[in-house]
Amino acid sequence: MAARANEDMPFNQPTFLDPPTVPQKLTGILEQAPEDVQLVVTQHHSKGQGRHRIVPLLSPYITALPRRTPGRLASFKMAGYLLLVIPSILMSLLLSRSPFMMTTTPQTTKPWADGPMKLIPTPQYVTKKTDLFTTGATHMCLLHNSILRGYNSIYHQAPLIQEADKADFVGYSQAWFKFVKSHHDDEEESLFTKVEDLLNDKNVFAETHKEHESFLGGLADFNTYLSSLSSPSDFSGAKLLDIMKGFQEPFENHFHSEISTIAGLAEHPNAPKEGTPEAANASLTFKTWGKSTVTKAGTADVVPFFLLNLDRTVEDGLWANWPPMPAPIKWGLINIAGAWHWGWWKFASCDASGQPRELYALQNASADDKAKAEL
Repeated sequence: MAARANEDMPFNQPTFLDPPTVPQKLTGILEQAPEDVQLVVTQHHSKGQGRHRIVPLLSPYITALPRRTPGRLASFKMAGYLLLVIPSILMSLLLSRSPFMMTTTPQTTKPWADGPMKLIPTPQYVTKKTDLFTTGATHMCLLHNSILRGYNSIYHQAPLIQEADKADFVGYSQAWFKFVKSHHDDEEESLFTKVEDLLNDKNVFAETHKEHESFLGGLADFNTYLSSLSSPSDFSGAKLLDIMKGFQEPFENHFHSEISTIAGLAEHPNAPKEGTPEAANASLTFKTWGKSTVTKAGTADVVPFFLLNLDRTVEDGLWANWPPMPAPIKWGLINIAGAWHWGWWKFASCDASGQPRELYALQNASADDKAKAEL
């Protein structure tokens, strides 16, 4: 093997590169590599400890081996190696930013995301019924509780946000607004109409429509304030709290009331009988709507927000595997899609495995600050 071009660059032994430094260091190695050295890019798996599990971290490394091929052929091979390593580098960066890699502090003290807005017991857990409307109301309840935890997580943390975290917190809060607005619009434009047609009754959601109107103005003010900030530095937690308190009561009332309304449709005189084709079609309507309503709102923002505010421990773990989907897909939606806005999710109420965690902004807050957040 030829002598090294640079004494600081050991071409006769593996050189380990951390993902963030790969592009710069790889360029330097290529420039200094002797003519008779072939660079082989492989992957190294190291072990990183994270919340009681061993986490595989992709860390590319370079090994120098003798090269007996002509220079031009070697250049083509090098291009191929680079094409292979680039996806690995990108995946390493994504994984390093995924919610799966975030440090989790178990939730042991108040306040948490179960207040000030109260969470809703699921109709199935309370009544043990399994008819299509009780089931549909239960799934809606689980979605509503994710939204309520989102509201509560914003409410408690807004007064405690530090300057360095303001941009991420504004993004997290805007994702909540987008979630709620899309959910409302999808109900009005799709679900309610289909249920009204099913029951041949245009009045079943009359009160629900009024409830929607009762908080939409305040919700719009919430979004207007955040989207009109000239800079994240201008964010005021006190100002946001004033806006939130203005629509909190009608918002909470509606999110609870709607669950009772849907569950009560089982007693409607035109409700399809269990075991009939009509009941099967109605059940499919709820399932289809439920699968699409969150994903259509935004894969990189609303979906991770929804899943990272979904407590899988509630009601004796009955909903640990809800929503039903293959585990790799759920993992990807949280950790790969979630990596795009990775800085936002530290404010979420649950970790990547659905376990409640202490709210980020309260972790280093003083006792007085925590007391203020609890008010």
